[in-house]
Amino acid sequence: MQPHQLELLAPARDADIGIEAVNHGADAVYIGGPSFGARAAASNDIADIARLVDHAHRFNARVFVTLNTILRDDELEPARQQIWQLYDAGVDALIIQDMGLLELDLPPIQLHASTQTDIRTPEKARFLQDVGLSQIVLARELDLGQIAAIRAATRPETTLEFFVHGALCVAYSGQCYISHAHTGRSANRGDCSQACRLPYQVTDMKGRIVAHDKHVLSMKDNNQSDNLEALIDAGIRSFKIEGRYKDMGYVKNITAHYRTLLDEIIDRRPEFARASAGRTTFAFTPDPNQNFNREFTDYFVSGRKDDIGAFDTPKNPGLFIGYVSKVGDKWVELQTDSPDIVLNNGDGLCYYTLQKDLAGLAINRSEKQGSGVWRVFPKDPMASFKDLRAGTLVNRNRDMNWTRLLDRPSSERRIGVWLRLDETDAGFALTLVDEEGNTAAVNAAHAKEVAKDAAKAEATLREHLGKLGTTPFAAMGIALELRQPWFVPASFLNALRRDAVAALETARAAAYVRPACAQAVEPPAIYPEDTLSYLANVYNHKARDFYAKHGVRLIAAAYESHEETGEVSLMITKHCVRYSLSLCPKQAKGVTGVQGTVRAAPLTLINGSEKLILRFDCKPCEMHVVGKLKPAVAKNSAPLMFFKTRA
Repeated sequence: MQPHQLELLAPARDADIGIEAVNHGADAVYIGGPSFGARAAASNDIADIARLVDHAHRFNARVFVTLNTILRDDELEPARQQIWQLYDAGVDALIIQDMGLLELDLPPIQLHASTQTDIRTPEKARFLQDVGLSQIVLARELDLGQIAAIRAATRPETTLEFFVHGALCVAYSGQCYISHAHTGRSANRGDCSQACRLPYQVTDMKGRIVAHDKHVLSMKDNNQSDNLEALIDAGIRSFKIEGRYKDMGYVKNITAHYRTLLDEIIDRRPEFARASAGRTTFAFTPDPNQNFNREFTDYFVSGRKDDIGAFDTPKNPGLFIGYVSKVGDKWVELQTDSPDIVLNNGDGLCYYTLQKDLAGLAINRSEKQGSGVWRVFPKDPMASFKDLRAGTLVNRNRDMNWTRLLDRPSSERRIGVWLRLDETDAGFALTLVDEEGNTAAVNAAHAKEVAKDAAKAEATLREHLGKLGTTPFAAMGIALELRQPWFVPASFLNALRRDAVAALETARAAAYVRPACAQAVEPPAIYPEDTLSYLANVYNHKARDFYAKHGVRLIAAAYESHEETGEVSLMITKHCVRYSLSLCPKQAKGVTGVQGTVRAAPLTLINGSEKLILRFDCKPCEMHVVGKLKPAVAKNSAPLMFFKTRA
């Protein structure tokens, strides 16, 4: 990708969703392969990925495959074989975490550094660039200044990628081991149990309850809609939407939303360009609030804030629509916030109980009673709705009208093309030139017959030549280079146009060039540290060889190898529970201490029999969630041991 291009990168659970992501304006799509992706339940076979590749490349959009888990030694060869199959299927790039892959015999396919590689510093970013990674996904926790510093430390041709929308992992990506420690399911191997979404009781060192049944590790959803231009100016060129588990409607809507925002910036700032071909029009107005979300935050992009958590519920609270005015034996009457709100059969409503739990209500039937007044009959018995009474505020978290709208075809993506009709000695020639300069020309013999009505003949020529409706093209101009008006039958014109379109598609396919691989610098770049702990996620001997080659002298095995059986940091996060609960010593009145000198006392998280300790490192302003490997988990796999003596 060129430094002036802006790439909208959309997720795909499967090929059909990926195709619609492209149709709704994505410049690139990322999708899981048959295995080794960080979303284990979102895998796809090679044939389906090849089908997505064929569609994406029609618009010069690219397809990236996630191969971003850490691998055991016995998985390296299957992974290598899969990479070659993906390359043969036309995939443009791989998103990887395991550096052991760089030690294998790989095809000339572009490699991107997954967010799982935890890129927070200019030194780490420059190192990954220098070992041959073309695109690097920065940590979600960075602010604009930190992003700009990474941009200044890397080459212009190294693309910086940043998540702009979707669910947020509370941990620095790649730095969470709670799932593995408690269940044996490793987040670094695509099987996270999402302990961060559970409710916890928070106690202090004396056992006093600080917070009760709060989802204190659950974040609101990321939304950088208001920060796109600032991110561009800081150096971001690839704008990534989270969501390889998301459904078709989510991908359509969120892709369309960011396509619209980026196009507005590109149209206003001609120094930037889209990273693929064509313009997209939508049959709906994109609205991120219509999809599942835990409310929104821009996280740390603009600095630390205290409202980043979804502490009351990890569910979708929806949008406020009104309040309960009456409660009957089989119905609820609602006064809506606006007379324009329409409630539909199948809509999902929700409200907070007195204990601040989110309760859901699915509408079986809705009846309008008057302006802004609706009587709804729930699917479940009225007795099952706790604390539902007159005055209760109600949100809607599923709008069936919106769902049905996105179930239908909802976009068109077209590449601009100019057509020119010339006459030849034997008949006529049609030339097509697309917006990227690709050209196709076809000619066919046909007798010339002088038109009786010149204006009508010209109108007929333009009408039939411009009929590009079922193709990926849109006519930007039609030139008729004729000595005089001719009558040309519609059947001949249609055949000539179809042949020219087919020739242009062939020319575009032949002109498509997969992105080039970055080359590792020589001599090998030196890693910024000479010692690696379990936090480096080194899980195979090829990865160990990689780091040793790059100057690391002491290398510990990944947490999943079970060398660390005692208490360690199972999660490292920029989120601070003390800060979010207004308990941070630096927030206290009169505390002005030097950065790093204030030490916050530990807290404890309790969920059933599970206990985790929160320790606070105030100098970098980070929180460590501390725990240890459960004995039952430790028994289930053999440890991977490395020789630890310094080289």
